[in-house]
Amino acid sequence: MGFFDKIKNGLKKTKDSMIRRVETVIHSFTKIDEDFFEELEETLILCDIGVQTSVKICDELRSRIKKTGATDPAVIKDMLKEIISEMMSGSDEMHISTKPSVILMIGVNGVGKTTTIGKLAANYKAQGKKVILGAADTFRAAAADQLGIWAERAGVDMIRHAEGADPAAVVYDTIKAGQARGADLIICDTAGRLHNKKNLMDELAKISRVIDREAGDCDREILLVIDATTGQNGVNQAREFKETAGITGIVLTKLDGTAKGGIVIAIKDELGLPVKFVGVGEKIDDLQPFVAQDFVNALFD
Repeated sequence: MGFFDKIKNGLKKTKDSMIRRVETVIHSFTKIDEDFFEELEETLILCDIGVQTSVKICDELRSRIKKTGATDPAVIKDMLKEIISEMMSGSDEMHISTKPSVILMIGVNGVGKTTTIGKLAANYKAQGKKVILGAADTFRAAAADQLGIWAERAGVDMIRHAEGADPAAVVYDTIKAGQARGADLIICDTAGRLHNKKNLMDELAKISRVIDREAGDCDREILLVIDATTGQNGVNQAREFKETAGITGIVLTKLDGTAKGGIVIAIKDELGLPVKFVGVGEKIDDLQPFVAQDFVNALFD
């Protein structure tokens, strides 16, 4: 099954909820007036697109309808699709062309971060890349054990220290091992703790200094893992982490298990962050690179 089919299946709950509601609004009004836009805006907010983004979409739609005088529901739906497509445009590709390249994975506990790292490692290994993992979440008990199981499953090397060790030291050793073993990609887990932002900032700053010193010319991605089922709370998490961790992209897990896939649009519009991967199932190959246009097509068609 290709990405489009997987994303189409994964978005079924979101599509059934969001597009059905939008179509209901479009078809229930005989004239396009302020009542229509108010109803549509409220509907988009309920679909986890967020207040700011929903207002922006409705303002743009209002402007296009005014210019064209459109009243046909099918045309209005196409306009909506076009507006969201434009909002989602921009690069969502990974920047990992150097050898090695470094990916730092962050995210609060329970979002599927360790599983995502395992799937990502398997994904790149299947592409013929040599991958090494660093178990730099030394804060959570058994995090390294869990990552070790995934490393074994994906058939990649892993560097770990004892529980409670300095995460930056793990990253240092992983980079050194990656360079010595000719790795294409170094993927490091980190402890994503939002309850103490200062600790998190200090820890990530220290890790960044180690990467700058030991692999300064390498491409680097800092990916935040978000559970799609948390809806707007996920957008708030992304906002917090963007401020503290300088994230370059989002990995959205459990997209197939929720009707709240609208948060993809809010993340891109409100935070300017691309979604790089989406999880659309439990299998090891169900973590898929995100393609914005396929996402919009799967939602509307």
